[in-house]
Amino acid sequence: MTYRDVVSRQVLTWSCTAIGARMPVAMAPLALVFLVRERPGGYSLGAVIAAAYVLGEIVGAPVLGMRLRPERARGQLAVGLGLGAAGFLGLGLFPGAHPVVLAGFACLAGAAPSAATGALRTLLSSLVPERSVAQALSAESILTAGVWALSPAAVAGLALGVAPRVPLLLAAGLMASSVGGLWLLPAAWDAGGAGGTGAPLLRVLVGAWPVYVTGAASMTLLGLSELVLPALLEQRGIGVGWSGPLLAGMAVGGGLGAFVHGLRGWPGLLRTRSVVLMAGTSACVALAALIPSTPGIAVALVLGGTLQSGAMVTRNLSLREVLPPGALAAGYSVMYAAAGVGYAATGSLAGALLKVTAPSTAILAGVGLTGLLTVTGWWGEVRRAGRVERAARGVDVAVVRSAKSGASKRSWR
Repeated sequence: MTYRDVVSRQVLTWSCTAIGARMPVAMAPLALVFLVRERPGGYSLGAVIAAAYVLGEIVGAPVLGMRLRPERARGQLAVGLGLGAAGFLGLGLFPGAHPVVLAGFACLAGAAPSAATGALRTLLSSLVPERSVAQALSAESILTAGVWALSPAAVAGLALGVAPRVPLLLAAGLMASSVGGLWLLPAAWDAGGAGGTGAPLLRVLVGAWPVYVTGAASMTLLGLSELVLPALLEQRGIGVGWSGPLLAGMAVGGGLGAFVHGLRGWPGLLRTRSVVLMAGTSACVALAALIPSTPGIAVALVLGGTLQSGAMVTRNLSLREVLPPGALAAGYSVMYAAAGVGYAATGSLAGALLKVTAPSTAILAGVGLTGLLTVTGWWGEVRRAGRVERAARGVDVAVVRSAKSGASKRSWR
């Protein structure tokens, strides 16, 4: 297995379009904090506006994802990304506006383009042969890791070196450029209906809930690392400024892990591989909470990022396994929302625990929550696989009985 089929002009165009659509998402939370930090109650206000942005994503992704239609995908994505660019532009042009206005712009910027991630992932899968889908999803994870590694440095540099509004204006320009990139890509993807089962789309999506739970679990670990790391470094007597390089190292590890995952086929069921990778990631994050030295924390986070990216690739592959082609774009959007919920839940848990306990303890509690979600998702997948297997056996028995009945009738005649 190689990346040969993934290296093409169309995939390169897709990558440029995806960067334009996703880098604003990675930039947004930190950029919103920098935008208002000089105002009274700046950091608290920034957190509230960033929460409005995330809420827009969480609500918008499943709602808009379910309304996506393969035959009209380009137009729907263009409208969503265009409105998202308008939301970022409003934030950049009116940084001194009333907080409610800023929260409204942030919510629009988060909600309007929230279905783009799932739709672009589905489109990428249609640009490569079926045998290379795993490599395409790994390449997407590499690109995402690069975006998340670059974004914090870009936001901080532009906000502090030029002006706080500049990162949001850049985000608006990038998202607007992704609209143009859509016209260089296929206008739609082959969906084949919502699975040919006749089941309503909502019921089909709900049936994949174990995959969403495990996807949310993966994001709780990322949220723990990002949100609690500065406090942990302070607890260890390490400069808080190291949090940026350490998180960048974790993102680089994620890119490396995604690359290695796509180099070959891996043994075992997807749900088993996912549990193993999640357990390894949890162990690494727990070690980062316990190790007292900067180099040790760095190694733990890089290794954790390497395993976490592999877990996310397996989740995307699992979704392709349990959902019909026509429901994939909506399924990826629901996964995106579930990841946002996992991240937000971690932030709330960490914020509450940091008031009453040490940062290292807060991280360990978050790792425990991740373990509970992972086991729940695995249990759900095992049950679902059992039901599918029993249903298949029932169909086989019915076919055999029908064949025997037909043979008996022909013999009697």
